Amino acid sequence: MPISIARILWIVTGLGATVTLSACSTTGNVGHPSGPQLVPSEKALIMPPPGGPAIVGVVERIRGNGIEQTVALSTSSKIPGQNYLRIHFFGAQGSAPDVPDATFRTINENDLRREIARAAPGVPMVRAATFLQNTYGPFGYASGRGQGGDTCLFAWQQIRSPSTSSGIGRGFGMIQVRLRLCDNQATARQMLNAMYGFTIVGTFKGRMWNPYGDVAEADERLGRTGEPIYPEGAFSRRSVSLGYGMSTGAPQPLPARRKAVEQVSQPETEAAAPAGPRVPLPDPGAGVSGSSSSTEATGTTVPSPDCVGTEAMTAACRK
Repeated sequence: MPISIARILWIVTGLGATVTLSACSTTGNVGHPSGPQLVPSEKALIMPPPGGPAIVGVVERIRGNGIEQTVALSTSSKIPGQNYLRIHFFGAQGSAPDVPDATFRTINENDLRREIARAAPGVPMVRAATFLQNTYGPFGYASGRGQGGDTCLFAWQQIRSPSTSSGIGRGFGMIQVRLRLCDNQATARQMLNAMYGFTIVGTFKGRMWNPYGDVAEADERLGRTGEPIYPEGAFSRRSVSLGYGMSTGAPQPLPARRKAVEQVSQPETEAAAPAGPRVPLPDPGAGVSGSSSSTEATGTTVPSPDCVGTEAMTAACRK
């Protein structure tokens, strides 16, 4: 069917009006793309233990259902790669509508093997079979030693409510934590201190996303007769020496210079003693004066009471 010229003009005019309205509806503002961004260290959602390793930088990525941060840590190693603490919060759907969602998946064996291999290239990592648990729950780790003698550790942890005892709509949040450390001096046992000492400062908005579960009840032994509770570490728990970059050996002897200072300062403390009657020191070669059997056993010369004091130092007393 042939189209008239008037209808063609009407269609073109309508398209032009639509384009004009679309152009007017945009703001033209310039913004960052939905990718990783550097944020200040104060905005970190997870903090390393007190004493280090120090924070170098924080990279944050917003997800449609959560947020992911990689906290870069100071590195002293020849192994390629950067030390880091990585944390990933999985929360409500639609928290960032314009950003794609992250895949909500728990730790699985295949992904874990790939993560261990990428953490320290060229270092043979062996998974530990020991069950370990920090403040947030159980965690696992793998460690190995490179050709140059550097030790690497990769640890992982999943924090999720074990049950939904309060009904439907609780305990949906989940936190994933990863730690990568390589050091040229510390051992894997010392570097485990980072897994025991980190602090999660980020939180979910809303109780329904609480990943820690319900608060544990008080110990049943509290206030009960026949249930003694001993001081920490004195009878029950064996102390385990952990410390990243700290010496765990036997106490070292004092330096020679410090000993000399202590020996020199000893007479000064004696001279500062309160004034009183001065008793002359016994002569090692002298005999025992008096008939006391106790003094004979010790070989100590006990002066007469008349010889005590500065004015009674006669010739008889000096013998």
